[in-house]
Amino acid sequence: MTQVSSWGRLSADTHHLLSLNDPDKTRDLICHSQFPGLAHGMGRSYGDACLNPGGSLWLTTGLDHLIHFDEASGCLTCEAGVQLRDIQQLMIPRGWILPVSPGTQMVTVGGAIANDVHGKNHHMLGTFGDHVRRIKLLRTDGEIIVCSPTEKSDWFAATVGGLGLTGLIIEAELQLRPVIGPWLDTETIPYNSLEEFFHLADESEANWEHTVSWVDCMSGAASRGIFMRANPGASVIRPEPKGGKRSMPFPPPFSLVNRLSLRPFNFAYYYLKNWQAGKGLAHYQSFFYPLDNLLEWNRMYGPKGFFQYQSVVPRDVGQAAIQDMLKEIARSGDGSFLAVLKTFGNRQAVGMLSFAQAGVTLALDFPNHGERTHQLFERLDAIVREAGGRIYPAKDARMPRELFEAGYPRLHEFLKYRDPGISSGLSRRLMGS
Repeated sequence: MTQVSSWGRLSADTHHLLSLNDPDKTRDLICHSQFPGLAHGMGRSYGDACLNPGGSLWLTTGLDHLIHFDEASGCLTCEAGVQLRDIQQLMIPRGWILPVSPGTQMVTVGGAIANDVHGKNHHMLGTFGDHVRRIKLLRTDGEIIVCSPTEKSDWFAATVGGLGLTGLIIEAELQLRPVIGPWLDTETIPYNSLEEFFHLADESEANWEHTVSWVDCMSGAASRGIFMRANPGASVIRPEPKGGKRSMPFPPPFSLVNRLSLRPFNFAYYYLKNWQAGKGLAHYQSFFYPLDNLLEWNRMYGPKGFFQYQSVVPRDVGQAAIQDMLKEIARSGDGSFLAVLKTFGNRQAVGMLSFAQAGVTLALDFPNHGERTHQLFERLDAIVREAGGRIYPAKDARMPRELFEAGYPRLHEFLKYRDPGISSGLSRRLMGS
């Protein structure tokens, strides 16, 4: 038995670890697993979606083989433990790229499907699940289910965004998209109000593939921030960035994100980016994955760990709801260096429990200050509930069950596809088992 933490480092729970390395032996190992189990890739979920305290974690990173790639169509078949980083590094020089990628490339294909991750281009290309052509799913009774948008589509809709609870994803077929090279044409624009943010977001949707903004969560009613947009760039002969990765070697004795550091950092970041505003050229890694150059950055929140609170609210009430949330955060004095505000397009969700929906999403990290932090979350929950929004399970560690049920109306439909041999901390907290 081994202690395992999620990315938020809020707890270290005891698990029985089972490494999966051989596809031919995986079926027997899963079927004879002694405890209720759960697939575990890179462990980048922030809360308890990737934990199974007291049970088994099936470690999937050993299932990391590429099975087949069609150079003409861009169709890739791979095992579920392949990291998105490896796909990008192998395929971009060949003229293909993942259509959708989250804020870190250090996640597995299985994890990306199970959480139906999104990127900065939802308004154009949807979520990761929109580009999955086929899934091979292993149930704990030994049954193998092959599903796709057209074959056993109900199983496909349950598994995409299904938090790993319908079975073990062992293989997937992905549709990549053509790309000229690794560079992006970018534009950085400061804004000084939510009205400006929404104007920029609306203006950018037609002609810019990637849009995202950083918002100064300490600016209160002003809600100033930095809007960034990008398109795949033309072919550029330019050296690849060679900056080495750095690491937080150990957790400091207290959170480096605190009331003394937050306002000065946000002030300095805003004016630095303001000075750098305008058009430019960025490598895909620095634009898509800015935090991947600081390994173990989650340690900066100290020994008590941190929460991420990511919600989405419908667009028609989005400005008022986001304004109210930012006011509550500024009033609390707690907040984040890493506050992301962006819009989602009006697209049908792929999965029954997919998070992304038409609207606007705000994501912030909060140091764990115990009851003070939970009281802030309760106030934010009330705003999300009133707006008819939802919270992202992949980032969650404390969402109330009633808010989960209200935010995911297809939950009862999903439950009949659950594998009884699979459980997680999140499923027990929010689904009862």
